[in-house]
Amino acid sequence: MLLNRRDFLKATGAGFAYLSLSQMGFDMRPVKAYAAGLKMDGAKEVISVCPFCSVSCHIIAHVKDGKLVNTEGDPDYPINQGALCAKGAAMLSLTRNPHRAMKPMYRAPYSDKWEEKSWDWMLDRIADRVKESRDKDFIEKNEKGQRVNRLEHVFALGTSHMDNEECSLVHQAMRALGVVHMDHQARI
Repeated sequence: MLLNRRDFLKATGAGFAYLSLSQMGFDMRPVKAYAAGLKMDGAKEVISVCPFCSVSCHIIAHVKDGKLVNTEGDPDYPINQGALCAKGAAMLSLTRNPHRAMKPMYRAPYSDKWEEKSWDWMLDRIADRVKESRDKDFIEKNEKGQRVNRLEHVFALGTSHMDNEECSLVHQAMRALGVVHMDHQARI
């Protein structure tokens, strides 16, 4: 959130006015509810899932004109009952962060500069590196001469937001490559 001096002074003044009026016995809850409603007028309410851990707390997202305008915990969800951790509570600001990477970034070996690359280039690069690693380190037979078809220098880590079918596909793809070392973020 960018806050210039003028906005800071306005917010500070509004805060002092709010505190002063509330201390004098004025009930500020209707004003606060009205102000919150203005931001979400005409917004579509969408239930989503927090992507940061395996708890998968529900988040109520308000979308207006194709943009996320508000996020809050879902009080009807039995796991988090409307509460969110610091990462989940920061969901809105994370979507608006000007430093957020929107395109793949690549840093060449021994370079100190990041370069913007296309998705096609990046996916091809990943595929090439996986193939290169597999070709270099693939173990077809163990010391006893038994066929093991093993790749021990690649590690796969799943995410808690994959459904069962996606987990199955990733597992099968990694096994097809011979990857032995796999874990899942939901278990960590």
